[in-house]
Amino acid sequence: EAQLVESGGGLVQAGGSLRLSCAASGFTFDDYAIAWFRQAPGKEREGVSCISSTDGRRYYVDSVKGRFTMSSDNAKNTVSLQMNSLKPEDTAVYYCAADYGPCNLAGWGFEYDYWGQGTQVTVSA
Repeated sequence: EAQLVESGGGLVQAGGSLRLSCAASGFTFDDYAIAWFRQAPGKEREGVSCISSTDGRRYYVDSVKGRFTMSSDNAKNTVSLQMNSLKPEDTAVYYCAADYGPCNLAGWGFEYDYWGQGTQVTVSA
């Protein structure tokens, strides 16, 4: 059974940092693009970052470029999201997702095959 498990969320002050992790199991990790999505209260889910399965290229939504860094450890089937210079508008539930296809951060991720349960990130002003 495919499974994605996120960890590392929490409460942090604006300007602070958090590191999220996502552990994958039950599918061939190397064949899947892995992405982070987030959903804030009252807003649609949005793509944040993605690592391509074909070339390891990383993609970021404009609002997090220069602040967030995504990395992967294929030997451990894990991905991480280092979030620096956090802002109150980064507050959301963050989800890890896997897609047997190219990275796509547009939309709410309907094409992604597997999802984690989410981890809450709260940034106080």
